[in-house]
Amino acid sequence: MRNFDQFSITEAVLERVANAPDARIREISEALVRHLHNFIREVRPTQAEWEKGIAFLTDTGHMCTGTRQEFILLSDTLGVSMLVDAINHDHQTAVTESTVLGPFYVEGPPEVACGTDISGHLEGEPMFVSGSVATLDGTPLVNAIVDVWHSDVDGYYDVQHEENGLVARARLRTDDQGRFSFWSIKPAAYPIPHDGPVGKMLEAQGRHPWRPAHVHFMIEAPGHEKLVTHVFVAGDAYLDSDSVFGVKDSLIRDFTAHAQGAAPDGRVMDQPWCQLTYDFKLNPVSAAASQAA
Repeated sequence: MRNFDQFSITEAVLERVANAPDARIREISEALVRHLHNFIREVRPTQAEWEKGIAFLTDTGHMCTGTRQEFILLSDTLGVSMLVDAINHDHQTAVTESTVLGPFYVEGPPEVACGTDISGHLEGEPMFVSGSVATLDGTPLVNAIVDVWHSDVDGYYDVQHEENGLVARARLRTDDQGRFSFWSIKPAAYPIPHDGPVGKMLEAQGRHPWRPAHVHFMIEAPGHEKLVTHVFVAGDAYLDSDSVFGVKDSLIRDFTAHAQGAAPDGRVMDQPWCQLTYDFKLNPVSAAASQAA
């Protein structure tokens, strides 16, 4: 085929990708071509607008580093990350709900014992976090891996200040009752990095870059689906306008304020502190597999 017009070009491309030897690649490629061509026909970009779109994607790639993934930010802010999450975690059971990973996860965080203060040099309101990890029927999961990370009081993560090392981030393991605990500082609401192309996009769309305060959790246990989620601070001003669409009602909790005195682990506090408690339930691998089938 040759001499393509704005309609015949789509069929021509579909004919070419139909030869893909992998059936899944063929399916994805065909859907991509159909939707992308229909999008172009709908918005009818000028040549200059098309060039700006290419430049935007190029700038997005240039913004990526070892500690910043601008394409994840782009996916998050367009709701794609949460759409993928919803498709892959459409649970009908009472397991803990998942949400976006976010751009600041670090593989292999420092492993610490339960009860450790992971705040390092950071200043802020002390926060005691405790909880449990269990199966769907409530059976404790022993030695489950619990990765945690969160922002400081100014809304920045440790990897945004590399000279300070890894703080407010750790890996714990549940005890023989499936429980875990740690100390840190209460996180703050923060804007996602908006000094790059994603920030310019949000501004052009009339949107803010803010996320409500939260603590990240990634939990793994043999025989169960890995859980990636947050627990959000109740009452935060951005719960209903999270820039990455990650908030779910079941993930909102009170970070209960306490005055001076004894904490649950026996530590005596000489200043006000807050407490977060959350019990997680994981989805069995068998259930996850059946849902994906």
